[in-house]
Order: sequence, then structure tokens, then C-alpha cells
Amino acid sequence: MLRVGLTGGIGSGKSAVAERLARHGALVIDADRIAREVVEPGTSGLEEIVAEFGEDVLTGDGRLDRPKLGRIVFSDSARLAKLNAIVHPRVGRRTEELMAGASSDAVVVYDVPLLVENDLGGLYDVVVVVDVPEEEQVARVVRDRGMDEEQVRARIRAQATRERRRAKADVVVDNSGTPEELDRRVAEVWEHLSKRA
Repeated sequence: MLRVGLTGGIGSGKSAVAERLARHGALVIDADRIAREVVEPGTSGLEEIVAEFGEDVLTGDGRLDRPKLGRIVFSDSARLAKLNAIVHPRVGRRTEELMAGASSDAVVVYDVPLLVENDLGGLYDVVVVVDVPEEEQVARVVRDRGMDEEQVRARIRAQATRERRRAKADVVVDNSGTPEELDRRVAEVWEHLSKRA
């Protein structure tokens, strides 16, 4: 089994790369999706977040208000560390459950937003970084997610720099071009990963 860590800053297009790798045959484990699962209503994860951050981080229907929580934690590293201490162990346990079902010759791609920030590169055989210039990140997130520019820049500041991410990469995927260019680059990456597997 080849374990691939896939990462990139907010708005880099990491999900687009993950989708393309899945179409090529990779088993993709999406840490963001799992992170949402482990804080659904009725979970111990959500209960612990409410105990730490208060009822204000809930929507009217009892779900986690992710934008509100984001405004709290992305401007305060101590609060972010407390949130991570609640969510990350739960994500890790769920990831291991999913891994148990993978075949021995699978290419398993872990879509991990904070791989570099949490120094997780050593867990993977190959680290793939999706990279775009910061101004492109900001423009995409403002356009696609409706965040205001300062919120996006706060998240970028809370993440590893482009330089640090690229330095930890075994493979860099430039996603500043067209979707067709990304298709070609991901096909090249898949060929490389398949040979390694």
C-alpha cells in the first residue's frame, strides 16, 4: 500500500486534485469530510466544542456554525490549538477505521489540509503539495466560498507558507492553470504514484 499525503493551502484546488486522483483509482480519505462527521449533532466532538467555546458556536438547529467558530480560532492560535486537540484525535481514529478496509496494493491518498502545519509528512510515503500563488488563493475563496478577503488572508496566515509547504513536498502540483492543464499534471502524478506502488 502506498500512503500519499495530499495537501495545499486554502483555495489551492486540493479537492480538485483529490477528485482526479480518485478517478484514476486512488482511495481518497478526506480529512475535512471526516472532521465534519466527528462534530455532527449528537457526537461527543460537538459536545466538547460547545463545552470549550460556548453555545454561540451553534446554529439555530444545533449544528456547528463553522464560519463563526472559524472567526474565533483563526485569529487566536491558542484557541485554534484547543479546537485541534478536540477534532484531530477523532479524525485520526476514523481514518484508521477507513484504512482497515483498503487492499494491500492500494494507492491511498489522504487529503490533509494541515499536513505541514502538524508535521505529518513522516506518516506518508509521498507528500503531494497543490500550489498556487497567494493572490489566486484569495480570489478563488472570495469567489467560490463567499468569504471576505480579510477572513481568507487570516486563514492563509494561520497556515504554513507556500515556501514551507513546497519544501516538504515530494511532488508539487501547480494548479494555477486551466482545468485541462491540471488534468494532464494529475495524470503524470498518478503514473508516478502507480509506479511507486
